[in-house]
Amino acid sequence: MATSTSWAQDVITCDLCDKAAQQFCNSCQVSLCETCIQFCNSCQVNLCETCIKKHRDEFKSLPHDIVPFLHKKAQLVFSACQEHIDQRCEVNCKDCNKPVCVKCIVSGTHKGHDVEELTETHENKMRKIKSDTEEMKAKLIPKYQKEDVEIGKDISKTKSKIDDLGKESKKLRKLWHQEVDKIFDKIDSLSQSLTEKNLNTLQEYHNKITDLISEMNTIVKQNEKLFTSNKLTEVNKYQSKLNEYQDFPEHVDLELPSLKSNIDQGKELIIEIGGFRATLKQMSPPSPSADVSRLTTGIRKLMDQVRVIATIPTNYKPLYGVACVGVAEAWIYWKNKTISRIDIHGAVRDTVTTSCLNWPGGISVTRGRELIYSDNNSKTVNIVRHGESETLITAPQGWVPWRLCSTRPGDILVHVYKRNGPQRKNKIIRYQGQNIKQEINKDGKGNPIFKKGTYPLNMSENNNEDVCVSDPNANTVVVVNNTGRVRFRYNGTPARRETSFAPRYIVTDALSQIIVADINNNCLHILNQNGQFLRCVDDCGLEKPYGLSVDSEGRLWVGLLDTGEIKVIKYLEQS
Repeated sequence: MATSTSWAQDVITCDLCDKAAQQFCNSCQVSLCETCIQFCNSCQVNLCETCIKKHRDEFKSLPHDIVPFLHKKAQLVFSACQEHIDQRCEVNCKDCNKPVCVKCIVSGTHKGHDVEELTETHENKMRKIKSDTEEMKAKLIPKYQKEDVEIGKDISKTKSKIDDLGKESKKLRKLWHQEVDKIFDKIDSLSQSLTEKNLNTLQEYHNKITDLISEMNTIVKQNEKLFTSNKLTEVNKYQSKLNEYQDFPEHVDLELPSLKSNIDQGKELIIEIGGFRATLKQMSPPSPSADVSRLTTGIRKLMDQVRVIATIPTNYKPLYGVACVGVAEAWIYWKNKTISRIDIHGAVRDTVTTSCLNWPGGISVTRGRELIYSDNNSKTVNIVRHGESETLITAPQGWVPWRLCSTRPGDILVHVYKRNGPQRKNKIIRYQGQNIKQEINKDGKGNPIFKKGTYPLNMSENNNEDVCVSDPNANTVVVVNNTGRVRFRYNGTPARRETSFAPRYIVTDALSQIIVADINNNCLHILNQNGQFLRCVDDCGLEKPYGLSVDSEGRLWVGLLDTGEIKVIKYLEQS
């Protein structure tokens, strides 16, 4: 019967050539080939048969105690002296802190220096190493570990405190909004009631005046017939009613609603956290164009030569939309669920992961600088607050929201579409809060304003309340007034471009100018508010311009569809 023996083997290699010299049995402590390997006790190295001579020749000035591997002795290795090649260092020069040989001390450069045996130096160093190691293990590491645990606890407590502060802030925000909404809901209700009462009173008075005018017109016609009548009986029957109408109906007194506030000027509502202090002060109601007054001050005209302030690279290819936030930041989105906020240097400042099944249909930034986006699948417009999405608007039954525009007064314009065979029926809805305020769909003759098609409508509201719409399905810009009546259309002809006009995103600026991206001609068209063509911006390296937005400094942020770049362009001249 065959038997098996369990024994461990170490492969021993030559320290000069790295070749395996033999195998060694740890259990039996015997070499499997005792003549194959040698050991230099002087230098503490393994040597194969072929490397022994090489080792001696390399250090021929030094003595070598070469023995079979089994007779090796573990001992300290004394290095060769740098000044006397035939000597090994045996002592340590304490003055120079350097290993030296005996010749160095007797007649060399270290003559007269204080020395000690290298073995003693080694023992001292080993004691120090052991002492340091024991102190680290026994004292320092436990101390640091304890501090590490405490820091971990502090981190957990801080995160918990921050979470609690966020929840409390959210709760206070809701309470403040509820209180303000409750007050102004009551004001709106009273205002509506008084308005209806006044309108009813005025309508009754108006009806009375209209009836009296009708009666007097009838009498006048009858009297004019009597002028030519030769029948005495008819003339004699005439009874004057002049006195009845000379007493003019008493004019109605109206109870016109007015708003009053007893808040003293300078009185404040305050909320504080840490070093941050927020106050609410009584302010005068802003004018509709208050947010652009700073830009219009000092602006003279369009610049003769526009200037690219920055070219921002992004990883969003294709780049579908740009929505500026303040001076030097913008939200961007592409064929992905995420929407990112980048600065003018290209650094990502924030990222929001939406609830969209594929990607958002459109984005915009509200008057309060909150991000909103449309979700084609849930058919909602959502707002992002504290990093979380909340449903703001639900589209009407059968309609899907797409592009968005937040207006200066605070309304939201939403392009919605409904599938109609291979085409899509398009219209724009103006929302005030969650309520539909206006639908822009048909002209005064009942004809559709926008052409059916698969492209989204892009919108911007001008300072005069015109809604400027880019309709890629008709390759036209359509501008309607605040009642929904079409003021004019622009088809790109005045610009005299080489290829057909293909409008995409559209914006309006502080001067009420209309700027639209033309993806076919790699340029921007600039019109005045009445549709007159002013110029094209085509010298900024705009390759397939698509997204378009205006920052609070009045600069254009142009998103390039294929490259994912954003060009920040200064085009207004300021004094």
